[in-house]
Amino acid sequence: MNKRVNKQMIALAATALLALTACGNEPAARSGASLTGRTFLSTSVTENGKPRPLAAKSQVRLQFTTDGKISWNAGCNTSQTTVSTSDGRLSLGKEIASTAMGCLGTVQGQDSWIGSVLLSKPTWTLDGDKLVVSTESTTISLLDKESAEPDLALDSTKWQLTTVVSGQAASHQAGFEKVWLTLNGERVTGSTGCNEFQGVVARATGKVTFGELATTRKACAGDAATVESLVLKRLKGDLTYQIDGSTLQLRSTTGGLDFTASR
Repeated sequence: MNKRVNKQMIALAATALLALTACGNEPAARSGASLTGRTFLSTSVTENGKPRPLAAKSQVRLQFTTDGKISWNAGCNTSQTTVSTSDGRLSLGKEIASTAMGCLGTVQGQDSWIGSVLLSKPTWTLDGDKLVVSTESTTISLLDKESAEPDLALDSTKWQLTTVVSGQAASHQAGFEKVWLTLNGERVTGSTGCNEFQGVVARATGKVTFGELATTRKACAGDAATVESLVLKRLKGDLTYQIDGSTLQLRSTTGGLDFTASR
């Protein structure tokens, strides 16, 4: 009888130990959550307990690379440096590389704002796809890009020009918003902002090859002529492409074009 009781007590103790171990693992798994290889987009920002509105059509973007770096963008330039995520804080490196695009309006000031937030060693918490980055006065709530903004299809999307890349330089210019293209299988149609164009494009994994584009014959002058020349010069030959949410990048060895999906 005593042996049977002892066996029952041992079994109960083992069950209790397993339950405690399981409960103890949940916080450990959560505290060990990794940001590596993930990109997050802001859903809300507050400062001193009040909502902080961002510039129109802009949001905070944080990307944590697999080689221990963080890159960030708040609607204008992109910056990158090394990062440590230990102890629940983001500790950035001293050497920061940034693009140097001239941006107009309120979006320009968001570069320095997001930089100052991240350089203040903010705390971070991750719960599934939701990331919260906080300082004493600022809280930025973000969502994993794969949930917030799934990649659009290359075909049948109207892609609107945002940036022209020449070597290491990237530029925005008045009239870019009038330039667009749409790909459907082996056909491409679009506008240079002045003339319409169409042509044939060959497809391969991660690459498109543009043939000669036929354009309408409207005379273009001033900025419209400059933009058309830039666009047609880059929509030639082999280009790699990458879609990230609602953005499309086309690249050659000398430059490229950045587009965003027209909404």
